[in-house]
Amino acid sequence: MKKINVPGKKIICLNRKASFNYFFHEIIEAGISLKGSEVKSLREGKGSIADSYAVDKNGEIYLINSHIPLYKQSSYNNHDPKNERKLLLNRKEINKLIGRINQEGLTIVPTKMYFKRGRVKVEIAVAKGKKLYDKRQVKKKRDWQKEQSRLLRKNK
Repeated sequence: MKKINVPGKKIICLNRKASFNYFFHEIIEAGISLKGSEVKSLREGKGSIADSYAVDKNGEIYLINSHIPLYKQSSYNNHDPKNERKLLLNRKEINKLIGRINQEGLTIVPTKMYFKRGRVKVEIAVAKGKKLYDKRQVKKKRDWQKEQSRLLRKNK
């Protein structure tokens, strides 16, 4: 797979399964509150948001189940790899997200984590879970596109 290079943007990790498991309604960029050892670990390109999600606690949005491994050079100042991390959003955005996840039965899923001008950002999506038949339809479509490209290559 080709890496997409955007100036000033270094992608740390992607959540590839999110687009397969959810329908995205809205995508928002949020900052994330991290400790120094967490940032250094992310600069090494380590980190995972594969099974993570966001919830609201006391009027704030927290990222749950994201994994940032320990930074080896940090001694007693190290962090907890599976810690809850606060997402930095405007009050208006937080209220909008809390309303949508409480009333409409949607969830907040991180899709991408990256550096933007030296700061760690998380791209979160307000999403609704796909049913099994939706996933089967996506698989059929993907297989058909692969088959088409194979046939076109053979004919040329």
